[in-house]
Amino acid sequence: MTKDIGIAGTGRMGTAFARRLIEAGHSVKVWNRSPERMSSAVQAGAVATDLSGLASCDMILFSLTDAAASGAALSQLIDAGIAGRLVIEMSTLLPAEADDLAARVAAAGADFVHCPVGGTVAPALKGQLLGLAGGEIGAFERAKPVLEQLCRRVEHLGSAGTAARMKLAVNLPLAVYWQTLGESLALLRDSGVPHDLAISLIADSSAGPTVLKNRAQVVVDTLNGTDQPGTFDIAGLTKDLTLALALAKAEGADLPVARATDLRYQAALQAGLGRFDGASLTRLAAKR
Repeated sequence: MTKDIGIAGTGRMGTAFARRLIEAGHSVKVWNRSPERMSSAVQAGAVATDLSGLASCDMILFSLTDAAASGAALSQLIDAGIAGRLVIEMSTLLPAEADDLAARVAAAGADFVHCPVGGTVAPALKGQLLGLAGGEIGAFERAKPVLEQLCRRVEHLGSAGTAARMKLAVNLPLAVYWQTLGESLALLRDSGVPHDLAISLIADSSAGPTVLKNRAQVVVDTLNGTDQPGTFDIAGLTKDLTLALALAKAEGADLPVARATDLRYQAALQAGLGRFDGASLTRLAAKR
């Protein structure tokens, strides 16, 4: 069934959501705090509007930077009136932040689902993301037909906060992996093994996760000296790693490997690598 869907936030992922949903036959409206960033979505067929315009949509997807951005946008939507609507928050948040947004939406008379996703722009455009959903079961069932057009798999995990926990748990090994890959390559210094052969062998072994298999050429090009723009870049990885460490600290969990890796991410940011692929951190870790 065709839906009137609003999207708040047209960065890389928000724009990919818009393009995918337009392709699926939905009517899509978009809003972004910086209007010039809506151009790609508009060129794909979305209609640019303000937040009050999004409030009239059946469903409103959030793809914003952080909880502060989501909270500010939600305040304006609530003022415009969202009773009876469905809000689907797809940003990466702390559990308490997701639960707070859920409570605010419920108080405004609307349904809420928190569904952060695994995957970046390419799988989003193909409807191949991994959906990690939380919220009331009725709201989830209402959101599921649209989420299934964005995701190859969608799981209902419980509360909004539980979905937020799952997203942090999914992203933590990825953040750590770019550092450990660099450390493994440090063992090959002066060995004469070319980067492309080393990465091919690692990708073909038990040490090769999906991200390496999918992005092997990006990693090789980076190791050969050319940093590659990241769809899930070092700045984004750092943000999610910081959230995971904050949650662990608040709940008394010890994440020594994550804490050590965070220092490497801070060094990568200081080196000006924030907008590049995680492989740039690997190259930094592999240096003498």
